[in-house]
Amino acid sequence: MISEPLTDGWTPTSEYDKGAVEQQLEHVLASPLFNSSKRYGQFLRFVIARALDGQGSQLKERVLGVEIFERPADYDTNTDPIVRVTAAEIRKRIDQYYQDPKHGQEIRLFLPSGSYVPQFSWPGHPHGFPDAATAPSADGLGVLKAESVAAAADPSVLGARRFSARAKTLAIVAALLLVVVSAWAALRGPRATLVRQFWQPFVNSPEPTLFCLADQPQYASIRLRDAADPQHETTLPDSMVTVIIDDVDPLVNIAGTLRTYGKNFRVLGESTTTLTDLRRSPSVFIGAFDNGWTLRLTAPLRFHFGNDASMTKFWIEDRNNSEQRQWLLDRLQQKTEDYKDYAIVARFIPPDTDQVSVVAAGIGRGGTVAAGEFLVNENRMDEILKQLPLDWQKKNIEVVLETQVIQGRSGPPRVKAVHLW
Repeated sequence: MISEPLTDGWTPTSEYDKGAVEQQLEHVLASPLFNSSKRYGQFLRFVIARALDGQGSQLKERVLGVEIFERPADYDTNTDPIVRVTAAEIRKRIDQYYQDPKHGQEIRLFLPSGSYVPQFSWPGHPHGFPDAATAPSADGLGVLKAESVAAAADPSVLGARRFSARAKTLAIVAALLLVVVSAWAALRGPRATLVRQFWQPFVNSPEPTLFCLADQPQYASIRLRDAADPQHETTLPDSMVTVIIDDVDPLVNIAGTLRTYGKNFRVLGESTTTLTDLRRSPSVFIGAFDNGWTLRLTAPLRFHFGNDASMTKFWIEDRNNSEQRQWLLDRLQQKTEDYKDYAIVARFIPPDTDQVSVVAAGIGRGGTVAAGEFLVNENRMDEILKQLPLDWQKKNIEVVLETQVIQGRSGPPRVKAVHLW
């Protein structure tokens, strides 16, 4: 029984080992046994994080009830057994997960009966991997790092790799290390917390994230080539829509970040997105003046989009100072491809959907690209950290960004205003 106490338990102490455990947790939570339950994910992430931080002694039933399930501090654990019931179900599902032979070489997560302190085991590596301090040489360290971090992404790779420090395959390992660290670092390290915290409501949701992109009819007909004679063409009536390539940039960046957290996603065009879709799952809205959903959902917010009747001037308006036009883009200036663009980044729960939503929308295309960069870049998001209260994760947040566009390319996003409610 996997939920029984371990006789060969392993305590992750190095950053490599802790990163491997966290990645294994994401593998487990992405499985069909866990991915439909928000509660199980919250529970396991909480107790494993505390255990890895050396705070396992604090994992008592009442603490978990208060911290995870938001029970009052004096709640009666005898009449409200939510912690015990949840833990029992998690133990059962962990047992089922590791009974599958394909998970045999993965790091094993245990939740012993009668305890809420997780334990760990790594088949073939009872003491984990050596820390940097014990590495024999610079060359050897490169190999050990690569193997250890690669294990964090896919623990099954271990046992088959023992590279010589001077082997030609070291170049391949280095390339693998570069790729894996990019994903691994998003889950580890002090600078990775802000992006992860921002997207945590999406990570916690059992539903895949919906991306809503602007789409526009582009063609009324299409030319098709004859398979037998490609020089022969036939023009047929057709209805096609397009998306702006600059809107795809934030889509790829944000979707890629969510995938490192084990989240799936789906993409719909603005014209085919319904309110029913938005009530079903968390959503990300990309683009502003070509995305009606963005304009509708941001209209009640403090920072929202506006324009003149001739549609030649566009701006972001501050409801607290509606007479000013400090964040304005003139269409004539935009045509020069050398201008300042502005964007709104927001995370909030619209009353019409009751699902958390994120907006990444610029007045022009450059602003939208900058908004997408901001939402996945620790250095950029860190600019707002000093302006946020400690409980910001529980609040709605809206940010106005500025970017300098030169020759059609947007520069780094700069924070101009922040609002929480």
